Amino acid sequence: MFPIYLDYAATTPCAPEVAEVMAACLTLDGDFANPASRSHRFGWKAEQRVEKARGQVASLLGADPREIVWTSGATESNNLALKGAVEYLQAQNPSAPLHIITSAIEHKAVLDTVRWLEQARGVAVTRLQPDASGMITPAQVAEALRDDTCLVSLMAVNNELGTVTDIAAVAELLKSHKALLHVDAAQAVGKIPVTVQDWPVDLLSLSAHKFYGPKGIGVLYVRRDPQAHILAQMHGGGHERGMRSGTLPTHQIAGMGEAARLVSEQLSEDMPRIAALRDRLWSGLSALGGIHLNGDPQQRTPNHMNISTEGVDGEILLASLARIAVSSGSACTSASVEPSYVLKAIGLSDTLAHAGLRFSLGRYTTAEQIDATVEEFSRVVGLLRKR
Repeated sequence: MFPIYLDYAATTPCAPEVAEVMAACLTLDGDFANPASRSHRFGWKAEQRVEKARGQVASLLGADPREIVWTSGATESNNLALKGAVEYLQAQNPSAPLHIITSAIEHKAVLDTVRWLEQARGVAVTRLQPDASGMITPAQVAEALRDDTCLVSLMAVNNELGTVTDIAAVAELLKSHKALLHVDAAQAVGKIPVTVQDWPVDLLSLSAHKFYGPKGIGVLYVRRDPQAHILAQMHGGGHERGMRSGTLPTHQIAGMGEAARLVSEQLSEDMPRIAALRDRLWSGLSALGGIHLNGDPQQRTPNHMNISTEGVDGEILLASLARIAVSSGSACTSASVEPSYVLKAIGLSDTLAHAGLRFSLGRYTTAEQIDATVEEFSRVVGLLRKR
């Protein structure tokens, strides 16, 4: 039974079907060639693989395939969206003031990029604070909007808490404003339904490895009607309609396409099953007493559960759970281990923030694993509390 993997929010294993598709794009007898090599059939076949995958990802999102731009993952997609949008506007009017709205609990890929735009490009930034349940509301966005707001960037699902932002309401709010809406959907795709019809956003980032695809490949959705304009951040060949240069990794792209196809087929069955397992886990752990659920109990994905445990040291607890793969959310530095900035932002004390643990479930989690996790966690916490 052990070890047990409950860190699906960090990364998911490749689905066997995905690995099989990828393997068919690696060797001489497969579709290994450069998709940009259009002078021979090897290149044509590789290009067909890429375009099939583009269509599969577009189908999952309800998008036009021409709106799908390949990247190396959500971190690059976030950088391309935020820097690309700001630099396009500054190129049009260098003296115009620009303002970005984001939240204090975004992924570092957004927070660090926004900080760079603030310091290096002179962009004004408003960072919305979450409430005690980890929610950012459309009302907060409305209050923060200014005439010079050019971009709103909010994550669909918080990576630590699993809380779900009302993206549809934010998009509706921005219909009457010129600001673009960028959404980091890395933790949403594969866990909850995501389409650009339900969420009429301008820019959307995702990573294949968050939904049973390979690492190193992602997508930036770029709306065509009306067109969301961004400047390329990588140059050298004008690939991806001039938005992202570089030789396309056929095997990774094909794998992401297959992963998207599987999500389209299986999500409706995965969601209730995983939610039931998450609730089973919470029922078992909460029976210990002194267990705090972090984040909104309803507005979250089926996959996430973040808790803090009273009466134990968080670092010792994590180390003692060596047979169960979970995440602490703490940011390690050379000098100290800081408590999670997300848990601090929702008002937790340093002690409870240090003791925060994220359990994240997935497609391959079983009831037997959940029961074994409850038993092991109860044993470890009991021992630590006695000490």
